[in-house]
Amino acid sequence: MPSDCITFQNSGYFTEIIVDYLNQSEKVKPYYKHFPTLENFKLQIEEKQNFSPENRKVLAQTLQQQYEGFAVSEATQKNLDLLNEKQTFTITTGHQLSLFTGHLYFVYKIISVIKLCNQLKEQYPNNDFVPVYWMATEDHDFEEINHFLLHEKKIVWNKPSGGAVGEFDTDGLDEVLKVLSTELGISTHAQYLKELFEKSYLKHSNLADATRFLVNELFSDYGLVIVDGNDKNLKKLFAPYVRQELQNQVSFTKVSETLNSFPYTVQVNPREINLFYLDKNLRERIIKEDDTYVVNNTNLKFSESELLDILESHPEKFSPNVIMRPLYQEVILPNLCYVGGGGELAYWLELKAFFDEVNVPFPMLLLRNSVVLVSDKQNRKREKLNLSFADLFEKQPKLVERKAKEFSEIDVDFIELKTQLQKQFEALKAAVAKTDKSFAGAVDAQEKKQIKGLENLEKRLLKANKKYFAEQLSHIITLQNELFPNHSLQERQNNFAEYYSEYGKLFFDKLFQELEPLAHKFNVVIFD
Repeated sequence: MPSDCITFQNSGYFTEIIVDYLNQSEKVKPYYKHFPTLENFKLQIEEKQNFSPENRKVLAQTLQQQYEGFAVSEATQKNLDLLNEKQTFTITTGHQLSLFTGHLYFVYKIISVIKLCNQLKEQYPNNDFVPVYWMATEDHDFEEINHFLLHEKKIVWNKPSGGAVGEFDTDGLDEVLKVLSTELGISTHAQYLKELFEKSYLKHSNLADATRFLVNELFSDYGLVIVDGNDKNLKKLFAPYVRQELQNQVSFTKVSETLNSFPYTVQVNPREINLFYLDKNLRERIIKEDDTYVVNNTNLKFSESELLDILESHPEKFSPNVIMRPLYQEVILPNLCYVGGGGELAYWLELKAFFDEVNVPFPMLLLRNSVVLVSDKQNRKREKLNLSFADLFEKQPKLVERKAKEFSEIDVDFIELKTQLQKQFEALKAAVAKTDKSFAGAVDAQEKKQIKGLENLEKRLLKANKKYFAEQLSHIITLQNELFPNHSLQERQNNFAEYYSEYGKLFFDKLFQELEPLAHKFNVVIFD
C-alpha cells in the first residue's frame, strides 16, 4: 500500500460523529462501550462470555437448516460447527440484498469481517471467531437494491414489489442478465461472472436464496457464514424482546432520551413501536391506538392479548425495524463487533442506552475498510503529474486552483501583498487618528477599494494561469474523475464486476492481502 495513504478523519468523506468516534473524543464516548482495538476485544469477550447456550444451540441448528441445498465449503462448515462451542464468537456485518452485491463497499464489508476474525484468532488463540454476513431479507426498500452501475451504465431490475425483499421472486432477472452480458464483454473472467449471475438469480426462486448462493460462491472459501434473520426459530429467541416492545415501548423511551441530548445530527428517529407486521406481500408498521394495535395501511387490528398470542405461535410475523434490528442480531449471535459504514455506525451510536436497559451487551463498532482502486496505468499517470494520493482526495476546485498556482513561474497568490497593504493602511490610520479623525472613513474606503482591486487582479491572473496550463490541469481532472466518479468514492458508485472482469480472483486476493480492518485509513490498492 502506498505510504501516503490518508486517514478516514482527513479524507473529507465522514461526518462529525464518525470523525469524533475515530478520534475517541470525549464528546462521543457516552454512546459506546469499547473502542475496537485488538486489546479491547478481551473486554468484549468477557462481556459476551455468558451468551445463552440455548440460543447458541438454536442458532447452530437453524443455520445448518438454512444451508440445506447449498454447497458448503470445508471452511464454512467448520465455522458452522464451531458456533456450538462456548469459546466461539462472531464478527458481523449486514447489508441489503443488493442486486449482484450492489456497490463495491459490500465486498469491503465482507473482507473486513473475515480479516478481523483472522487477526483475532492470532491474538486470542484459545477462542474462535466466525465471520458473519447478516442478510437484510426483511427490508422492503426495493428501489435501493434493484440496480447497480457497471461501466457507468445503470443496470436495473424492474418489477412490482411488496413485503419482505428476501421473498421476492426472481422473475425478470433474465432480462438483466442480457444487459449484463453485453456490458461485460467476452473475457474469461466476464464469462465466469455471467455464469455466476445466472446460477444465482435464474436458478433460485427468491431473492434471499439467490443472494445466499452468490455470496457463498464468492466467499465460502474464507469460511463466511450467512445468516437469514427472517426465520421462525431465530425469531422465537427474540420473542421476549418483541413482547417488551409491544407492551412497554422500551426502545422509543430510551432512544428518545439519548436523542434529547445527542450532540450530533440524528441518523434515525425511533417510532413508538419499532416493529413491522410481516406476512405474504406485506410488511407494515405496527401502531398502537389506545388499547388496540393496528397494522398500518391495512384493515388488520388486534387487542394486546390477540397480538401476543400471534407472537407466541407465529413469531416470524414480527419484523424489527432499523432501531430493533441491531438488538435482534445481538440477541441471537455471540457477537463481539459490528462492522459497517459511517451511516450505520452513526445510528448504532444512538442505541447504547437501549441495549443497557434490556441488559444486552453493546457490541464494538468498527468502521469498515474503504478503498481506492488504481490501475497501473492510472498510477503511472499520477506519478507523471506529480500528484500524491492525498492530493486526489481534495475537492476538485481546490485541487485545480492549487495546482495552477504550483505550475506558474510567477506568484499568483497575493496574500503577502495584501498583508503589506494592510500594514501600510494601519500606519495611515494611526497618523489620521492623531491629526484629523474625519479622514478615517475615507481611509477605510480606500483600503477596501485597494484590497478589492488586488483580489480581482489575483482572480484574473489565476484564471489566465488555468487557461495557460489547461492541458496539464485537464489531465489532473480526468484522473481524479476516474478514481472518484461523480466526485464521490468508487465504492459508492461502482460494482465489483467492473474489476473482477479484468483481474479475476486476483481482485479479491489483492484486497485480502492489503486491507487492515483496524488501521482506520483509506486503502489505496494498485493493480500492476
